[in-house]
Amino acid sequence: MRKLKRSATTAVIIAALAGTSAATTTPAAAADYRCTTSTKSIDDAAYSGPWADNWDVTVRLCAKRSGSTVYTYAKISWDGPLYGQVDDSSIFDGAYFKLQIKKSQVGTDPVKKSANYYGIESRLENSDSNANYNGSYTTPVLSYTIGSSRALADGELHLDWNNDGRGYWTHQFSASPAV
Repeated sequence: MRKLKRSATTAVIIAALAGTSAATTTPAAAADYRCTTSTKSIDDAAYSGPWADNWDVTVRLCAKRSGSTVYTYAKISWDGPLYGQVDDSSIFDGAYFKLQIKKSQVGTDPVKKSANYYGIESRLENSDSNANYNGSYTTPVLSYTIGSSRALADGELHLDWNNDGRGYWTHQFSASPAV
């Protein structure tokens, strides 16, 4: 009995030294996310002056499956313009990223679960000390139990520019591969 206990303890120590735990290693943990990256140049609808005002936005939408559950997230990064004010909280009246889990099927893919992430607005309006608006935001993971159906991550950036009078503009990006 004592020899068995020592062997089990040795196995746990070896696993810990290798950077893994025998108790947490599963096929699901080893599964990688499948991602698609797309980019859009988005015009500041509230500005019509002579200076460059486009935001180059890149979105990486990712999905993975573990059994009957699909996990998704989005990483949004941007190269914004150089504005006259550092950390200008009045660029947008509102902004959010909508992350969706869709069932992959012939025709339109129906949304099975969706979440709006408003934390992106403060990041978009945060500049470096030279008033250059570059940054990134990663959503929390969104999951949905879909059974054996294939699913994918999709997403939209919603921007309500300050003083343009038009409300939210929707910018769609390329969905992840189906998992």
